[in-house]
Amino acid sequence: MSILSIATSGLSAASLRVNVAASNIANVSTTGPLPASGGSGTSAGAGSSSTSSTYPAAYVPLRVDQVDQSSGSTPGGTIATVSTVSPSYTAQSDPSAPFANQDGLVAAPNVDLASEFVQLAAARYSFIANAKVIQAYSETTESLLDIKA
Repeated sequence: MSILSIATSGLSAASLRVNVAASNIANVSTTGPLPASGGSGTSAGAGSSSTSSTYPAAYVPLRVDQVDQSSGSTPGGTIATVSTVSPSYTAQSDPSAPFANQDGLVAAPNVDLASEFVQLAAARYSFIANAKVIQAYSETTESLLDIKA
């Protein structure tokens, strides 16, 4: 794998990390009705399912999983994939919400803002480092080709 493709995979992973963290931060307050619990109260379950169909579900937070990319005996680069956070919601008290259950609870996205800002900072430095690798490669190649007789 070439230096440029390794650095480019790092840039791509950092960009994906920024997009996911930004989406999670932007939707941290996007609540919805609690999913039907399937408990012993059948009337409460029926009310929850009609409420769930009337109002949109809470935002489902995402996360980026990043692993080393290996091709045969020459490892290099990285692969980043997006998956959902589990559990995707936490019960939060908001009795004023029109979709709150009988206890005044709603489903809130399971987003840790501190962790999301750490992800943004890590992605920033990863992006800078990979951009510097590309810049150094370009400058080295340029100086090698600039041979004066």
